[in-house]
Amino acid sequence: MKAHCTKAATLPGSDFHEVRKKADALYDTIRKQTKRRTYVRSAYFKKDKIFIDLFWKHLFDKKNWRDRTRRLKYFPAAIEVIRHSRFDPASEENRNNRSEILHRFAGITIDNELFYVQIKEEKSSGQKFLISVFPE
Repeated sequence: MKAHCTKAATLPGSDFHEVRKKADALYDTIRKQTKRRTYVRSAYFKKDKIFIDLFWKHLFDKKNWRDRTRRLKYFPAAIEVIRHSRFDPASEENRNNRSEILHRFAGITIDNELFYVQIKEEKSSGQKFLISVFPE
């Protein structure tokens, strides 16, 4: 699988609240550009909307604060991968729910750190959601 090289670096900081402030600032700029549900247009899916509000719910389901911080640091790079990557993702049917397809995109930050962006696609409606961002 080819990885998209981003111009974004990981967010600096070691404390969750410190990293979250910077990620919230990016999220707020995206939210202000959309009217209802927050989304980003994807280059790979022919400018389809990728809704990113489910990512925050998934992030806060995690019990471990270090894991939350580790995932949130890659948020700006993940947005860039969604917007600009044209490389084919690793796609497979969700084992737990057959009505969903999971797409996993690879990205490399400017710091040469490999990470993955996971997008869920519902087969019936065709809607796509950002589920998770995590480093290798």
